Amino acid sequence: MSVFKFKEFSIIQEKSAMKVGTDGVLLGCWVTCENANTILDIGCGTGLITLILGQRNLNSNVTGIEIDKIASQEAQLNSSNSDWEERIEIKNTSLQQFTSLSKFDLIVSNPPFFPQNKSQHSRDIARHTNTLSFEELMDNAAKLLAEKGIFAVIIPKNSEEYFCKIASVKKLYRNRVCYVKGNETAEVKRVMMEFSFIKSAVLTEHLTIESSRHNYTDKYIQLCKDFYLKM
Repeated sequence: MSVFKFKEFSIIQEKSAMKVGTDGVLLGCWVTCENANTILDIGCGTGLITLILGQRNLNSNVTGIEIDKIASQEAQLNSSNSDWEERIEIKNTSLQQFTSLSKFDLIVSNPPFFPQNKSQHSRDIARHTNTLSFEELMDNAAKLLAEKGIFAVIIPKNSEEYFCKIASVKKLYRNRVCYVKGNETAEVKRVMMEFSFIKSAVLTEHLTIESSRHNYTDKYIQLCKDFYLKM
């Protein structure tokens, strides 16, 4: 069985197309979640970010939605095996079909970001925007976000400008950004961003993962030490 073990929970990922990855861990560890009573994880996969946030904020109720049935089943299993089962709900649904009677204090997403393709392979579907475009993601997130809520994503650096333009149409303003690169000489490949309906000065951060091969920077260790087994 394919299992990724963290310090306080495990992710069974036997059948799911998308496995545990650095992007999801980064977003889950980085996002501001301390004051969020209600959290929505859009495209939760096997429940990685859902469980990280469940661990980080013990006062929160976390809803994870996932369009892929197999992934949602494993997310449910991973939630059931965790210490936070009573505060986590997994729903097998698309964002477009998801409805909620109340809005969320925090919405997070590690969305599909490669351009649409014609592949029917489950991993390709999970990684490409066939089922969820940036426009659809932003439109629905804006409708589900509380007045003082935070919407956070991790996307490729080359999509940053386009994503921010879409956000501005929905009156969502970037408040915090973190540029991520693999090592000191690498280019920035990922950007994490927090948006809200409130305009403010943008807090800009930078994160380098490795100082040398398999040697992690102090900043990365500090961010992820409560989760990875060997940190």
